[in-house]
Amino acid sequence: MTKPPNRFLRALDRFHAAHPWDHNAHYHRWILRQLPRGCDRALDVGSGSGDLARLLAERAKAVHGIDSDPGIVARARELTAPHAPVAFTVADAPSGIPPGPYDVITCVATVHHLPFTEALTRFRGHLAPGGTLVVVGLFRESTPGDRLLALASVPLNAAMALIKNKGRKSSRPDSMTAVTRPAEMTFADIVREARRVLPGARLRRRLFWRYTLVWREGSGERRPQ
Repeated sequence: MTKPPNRFLRALDRFHAAHPWDHNAHYHRWILRQLPRGCDRALDVGSGSGDLARLLAERAKAVHGIDSDPGIVARARELTAPHAPVAFTVADAPSGIPPGPYDVITCVATVHHLPFTEALTRFRGHLAPGGTLVVVGLFRESTPGDRLLALASVPLNAAMALIKNKGRKSSRPDSMTAVTRPAEMTFADIVREARRVLPGARLRRRLFWRYTLVWREGSGERRPQ
C-alpha cells in the first residue's frame, strides 16, 4: 500500500494538533461493559491522569491506579475528589504492582512499554478467582488487513476530532501528556503470546490503531463486544 505524501501527513498533524482528542478514553466505556456490575478491588496499570481509574470507581469499592510518572500521578490526585475510593501510586509495572488480588485489572496504551509476556503473567498472578483483565493496546502494522484498518481510521479519526471538540476551545487533555513510543509487536505476535499466557483470551483489532484483549480468570464466559 502506497504511503500518503508527506504534505498530506503534515496537514493531518496540524489538524489534529488543533483538534486533539484522547483515543484511549474513547474505549473507556467499552471497558466498563466488559466488567462485572460490582466488585471489591480494581487496579489500573498506567493510570495517567486517572480518567479510567475514576470511572472504575463506578464498579469497584476501591480502585488503585499506578503510573511510573510522578508528575502525572500528582495530577491524577488533584483531579480526584477527596472522598473518592481511588488511590494513585508511583510505581513501575509490572514488578511494582501492589499486592492483589484484584477483581479487575485494566491496562490502556501501556503494555507495549512493558515486557509483554512478563506483564501478562504478572497481571494473571494478581487477579482474584473469576477476576477480569482488560487491555487496550497498540500493535505494529504488518499485514494488508492492518493497513486497511489503519486507512479506514484516518477519516474517522478526523470526524471524531471535530465531534469531540465541537462547541469548546480545543486544548490537549491531561491524559495526552504521557511519553509515547511506537509498538514493536505485530497483532499476530500479540495473539500468539497472549493465548499462551492467558488461554482463551479474546483479542480483536480495533479502529484508531488499537487492539483489545479480554480475559476472565477461571471462566469461559463471553461478554458483550
